[in-house]
Amino acid sequence: MSAGKMHRAAAERFVAAWCARWRKVDIDAVVAHFAEDAQMRSPLALELTGSPTVAGAENIRAYWRKAYGHIESADLKILSWSWDEAITRLTVWWQLGDTRASEFMDFDAAGRVVRSEAFYGK
Repeated sequence: MSAGKMHRAAAERFVAAWCARWRKVDIDAVVAHFAEDAQMRSPLALELTGSPTVAGAENIRAYWRKAYGHIESADLKILSWSWDEAITRLTVWWQLGDTRASEFMDFDAAGRVVRSEAFYGK
């Protein structure tokens, strides 16, 4: 997926690509969506790194390899998504096994994720 200004149609394509890449656990492809100075926040990050926030695309890549690198595929299901044009925020509701989550992603003018945060539940 090429970078470019995000709008609703681009957000829909992003969701499909993001889901497909996570189903393959293609961490490099997922991180390719992120700006170099992106920040990602997650309860799992706190558990694995001691900090709830991982900063920088390379650190996000290393974190996801640690968290998910042992998995070859994932049956990730998109439950719903929404796009807020005013604040360039995509929110995705997804499920993997018995884990349900919502995740928001904020985008820069080039269509790269600059900030994301995941929330998990059962």
